[in-house]
Amino acid sequence: MAKKQFKAESKRLLDMMIHSIYTHKEIFLRELISNASDAIDKRYYAAMQKGGEGMDRSDYFIRLTPSETTRTLTITDNGCGMTEKELEEDLGTIAKSGTLAFKEAMERPGEAPEEGKAAPEVDVIGQFGVGFYSAFMVAKNIKVYSRTEDGEGHVWESDGQDGYTVKPFDYPAVGTQIVLTLKDDEEGEDYSQYLREYTLTSLVKKYSDYVRYPIRMMEEKRVPKGEKEEGKPQEYETVMEDVVLNSMVPLWKRSKSEVTEEEYARFYRDNFFDIEDPLTTVRVSVEGAVSYTALLFIPQKAPWDFFTKGYKRGLKLYSNGVMIMDACEDLLPDYFGFVKGLVDSPDLSLNISREMLQHDRQLKAIANNLKKKIQAELKRMLESDREKYETFYKAFGQSVKFGVYDQYGVNADFLKDLLLFHSAREGKNVTLHEYVAAMAEDQKAIYYAAGDSLAHCLGLPQAELIREKGYDLLCLTDDVDEFALRVLMSFEEKPFKAATDEDLGLSSEEEKKAMEEKTAENKDLLEKLKEDLAGKVKEVKLSDRLTKSVACLNGEGGMSIEMYKTLTAMPNAGEIPMAFVLELNPEHPVFQKLATLSDSDRKEYAELLYQQARLMAGLPLEDPAAFSELVCKLM
Repeated sequence: MAKKQFKAESKRLLDMMIHSIYTHKEIFLRELISNASDAIDKRYYAAMQKGGEGMDRSDYFIRLTPSETTRTLTITDNGCGMTEKELEEDLGTIAKSGTLAFKEAMERPGEAPEEGKAAPEVDVIGQFGVGFYSAFMVAKNIKVYSRTEDGEGHVWESDGQDGYTVKPFDYPAVGTQIVLTLKDDEEGEDYSQYLREYTLTSLVKKYSDYVRYPIRMMEEKRVPKGEKEEGKPQEYETVMEDVVLNSMVPLWKRSKSEVTEEEYARFYRDNFFDIEDPLTTVRVSVEGAVSYTALLFIPQKAPWDFFTKGYKRGLKLYSNGVMIMDACEDLLPDYFGFVKGLVDSPDLSLNISREMLQHDRQLKAIANNLKKKIQAELKRMLESDREKYETFYKAFGQSVKFGVYDQYGVNADFLKDLLLFHSAREGKNVTLHEYVAAMAEDQKAIYYAAGDSLAHCLGLPQAELIREKGYDLLCLTDDVDEFALRVLMSFEEKPFKAATDEDLGLSSEEEKKAMEEKTAENKDLLEKLKEDLAGKVKEVKLSDRLTKSVACLNGEGGMSIEMYKTLTAMPNAGEIPMAFVLELNPEHPVFQKLATLSDSDRKEYAELLYQQARLMAGLPLEDPAAFSELVCKLM
């Protein structure tokens, strides 16, 4: 029989289909199984149109048969089969899809099921008519045997080069059998793996686990041979067992009342490789302009690489139970990147290879709804199960705070109610709302202290007046904390004030006037101290915030020392200018002593106070050896 040419252009187009569209060769099995599932859907739909007589849904199947002897992989289904004309039109014309035509016919007016009959469940997968050709990525020859219920059998054959043949063949059953003769192995390409049971099982689990029909394969099983005789080792034999490789019904498509917490936990552990159960599970089902189902999990602990660039964020993306992407980053904002799970939607606009999305309108709608669901679940946990929320926040609170700060605070209002900070008064974490609710009537601001540890925050000299007034102090110990609060600016109309801010708003007019007078009285001494520390501080001034300590070091302007430390620690930060201000307590005996010292002694004491202030601010000593020598000398 003469070989027929492919109708869609030439070998060049076929080469593009085989070599350019798909990024992974293993995708071919997903495509062929999806086509088989579509064929069964069509046969099932036709049976429903005839009153549902004939085969039961449980009678349908897809079978894989690998053979290392003949180097073939066979995919068989008992779907609708193809006539000679369909073999020519659907396989002989690249990008001609019988599935797409079937789907369009179903959507036309007049194609609805008769009154009183339920619409059949037929979410067909393939639309583009190119998935079949992906098999040429691994096969050097393909034969397709097929027969319809009321037709004769035929075989379609091609080596994927320049054409195909179609001829009659006495195929014994209704359905289709595709026989792939695999390419020979070569350097860097192990085509033989697609003949191994383990590889085929793994690929079915990865891509086609939720195809609604059983995918079967004969597998070798090692079983005991006869009864074990006392005193003798048990003998074993190898038998072939017919195994169903896929689970068929996705967990997320079962009724919520039918799924137990243990099933959710097992699914999470098995699919997301965690040894612990999830902290909580969120299930979302939406029908409308964009219909989808989502199954989300919040882990108990952060993976070791969670805060690294190499961590892969995103949700698994399915279309009608067939996995399209292993990690779709666009479904989650970065600040909720800790969420694990999946989304299954029939409404995604996929590209021709079904590996990527063609348009992002549907995806944006899903992502926007999911972030609201996650935020609502976290707020529910915060309000009803504080201990569980504290566990979550210990693991992922930093991610939420980065979300507040990121993009100049565009998500700050959305996330602010999820924040927790340590309360100096309560000795535990509190929300911003809880802090404000407990504020004294005369307190005008939310006060905080930033440091590299809780002890550092509580020991800051700048916070002495705040705590003496009886006001609570939030302790910020993560690098991002102060940046987040500065982006927020206020909460429930209460501004945030750092203990290091120039004006804490805690002094009365009389106290301010008294401090101005003391500053004027000590003007000469302050100028001399500034000269003593030339090049190290921009200013030396008296402070009303110090009640016990003699000195503290602050940054001039809007940048605090903690922010300065964070910025300078960043890679390639370069030189970041910072002007320091040394503040002194005019009531402290040490300050009063300074006025009685000689110029040389005063200079040494000024250096001592400056270096001590650096230590209390969490900054390194400029010269530890010189500082140690100075301390010994003054002792």
